[in-house]
Amino acid sequence: MNSEPIWRPLYPFVSHYHADDSVRMHYVDEGQGQPLLMVHGNPTWSFYWRNLILAFRDRYRVVAVDHVGCGLSDKPQHYRYTLQQHIDNLVRLVDHLGLDNVTLVAHDWGGPIGLGAVLARPDRFRGLVLMNTGAFPPDFITLRIQLCRVPWIGEWAIRRLNLFSRAALHMAVSKPERMTPEVRAGLLAPYDSWEHRVAVARFVRDIPRSPSHPTWRVLQEIEQGLRTLRDRPCQLIWGMRDWCFRPSCLERLVELLPEAKTHRLANAGHYVVEDAYEQIIARIERFLEREVGTSG
Repeated sequence: MNSEPIWRPLYPFVSHYHADDSVRMHYVDEGQGQPLLMVHGNPTWSFYWRNLILAFRDRYRVVAVDHVGCGLSDKPQHYRYTLQQHIDNLVRLVDHLGLDNVTLVAHDWGGPIGLGAVLARPDRFRGLVLMNTGAFPPDFITLRIQLCRVPWIGEWAIRRLNLFSRAALHMAVSKPERMTPEVRAGLLAPYDSWEHRVAVARFVRDIPRSPSHPTWRVLQEIEQGLRTLRDRPCQLIWGMRDWCFRPSCLERLVELLPEAKTHRLANAGHYVVEDAYEQIIARIERFLEREVGTSG
């Protein structure tokens, strides 16, 4: 008899699936009230949001997605793993669930994916919480990520050795004591084979270097669209020890969203929720009550 995975008690949520063209997208849908839509980046999944889901599901409807290719979603090998495709998938899920008065909570690639959905369905969204992300063409690509983009070698390192996901367990946090065996197992669980790491590699490949890349245009459109969202309550929460989305990314978002409430967490890294979920829960709670007014 198979025993329960050691990470499963940390993720005590019911699984839901939405199918589009026979490809299933997994999501968590917990609680009742006005919705919080939690959108992860690479190489995480809805497990990343577990502490926030537990904290808010008694007062809000918390929906946390797994992008196609990630988490417990299907992982087709021949699929259009692009920013625009992930945006389209999220828009379809929001429409399918009939979500309204939504507060977006997004991290890493979840920022542009979530903001792309907001711009596609502005009447459905009420507030924004963005963490260590970008919503514009990148000013730089770090050397660590550039190495993962080297033809053949990068793909082999990500998909055969799982180096991208494993390295993040060390490089994306500033509090390694929080990376318990259970947490490490949970973050890695969906990415246990060459086939299951396809989206991890495709996310890395989809980072645009120049305007000739299709995703560069999508990011430009999101950046331009942010100006139309300045009237929405917005909170920026940033782990200042992030080597990937550096503080300069935060300052660029502040310029684009000058009315945003900004919180700099000096002792948190890229996996800011892992490093500082207690502070983040408290700050989001106050933001929702005072700025968004969505308490159940």
